[in-house]
Amino acid sequence: MNSPVTKAVILARGLGSRMRAADPAAASTTDKAVETGAKGMIDVGRPFLDFVMSALADAGITDICLVIGPEHTIFREHYGNLETSRVKIDFAIQEKPLGTADAVSAAREFTGDDRFVVINSDNYYPAESLKALCQLPGAGLLGFNRTALVEQSNIPADRVNAFAIVDVDENGNLARILEKPEQSIIDDMGPEAPLSMNAWLFTKDIYAACDDITPSVRGELEIVDAVSLAKERGTEFAVVPVSVGVLDMSRRTDIAAVRAALESVEVEL
Repeated sequence: MNSPVTKAVILARGLGSRMRAADPAAASTTDKAVETGAKGMIDVGRPFLDFVMSALADAGITDICLVIGPEHTIFREHYGNLETSRVKIDFAIQEKPLGTADAVSAAREFTGDDRFVVINSDNYYPAESLKALCQLPGAGLLGFNRTALVEQSNIPADRVNAFAIVDVDENGNLARILEKPEQSIIDDMGPEAPLSMNAWLFTKDIYAACDDITPSVRGELEIVDAVSLAKERGTEFAVVPVSVGVLDMSRRTDIAAVRAALESVEVEL
């Protein structure tokens, strides 16, 4: 029997270019968090990451690693001396923004041989979906229902249409991921095809795959490519279907809606 999943890695190294590029008049937040791309530190009543980590704790996670850049002192200033009762917060440094697979690799010492959750720092995933992910016996990912994302999130339909489609095989496992799908692919797969929002459960096998992939056409080491390679090598990724909303903090225009949605959510770290 597998040990319970108690570790999570949050990818917080992103450059936040979409957040900085947006119209500054769209929101009042123009502080250091926005300017440095540290979207998880944006104040939505309290830092957005507080809510993200509290949901992880609700799902049974006790140890969290923030993957940050060397310039992101704002994370250390807030979390380095924060008193917590449910989670222990560590840091891993991704020296250069080489891609999501490289970011995951930065947490290798933290995770060791244990299975671990990986999520984005600019998304708030409901605790019940994270708990379902943690209950898998091996590796896997959350597959989000398209309609629920549009109806229960702050994400407009046009942005949802750009999300990667998860192709699921007859056993409920990942067959392939179709990134940035054309409308013809969306139509062909149908509205019930689940979507990926980069909520993963990995085994230590992912690290060998991260080491062996080459940069994508974008010049980055992509975690999706590492997943594909790990799958070729025999790792199955179970897809957990979930019909819930996810709060997205990609743009300045998201801040007000996220703040309103989290206004009544209690946080305990």
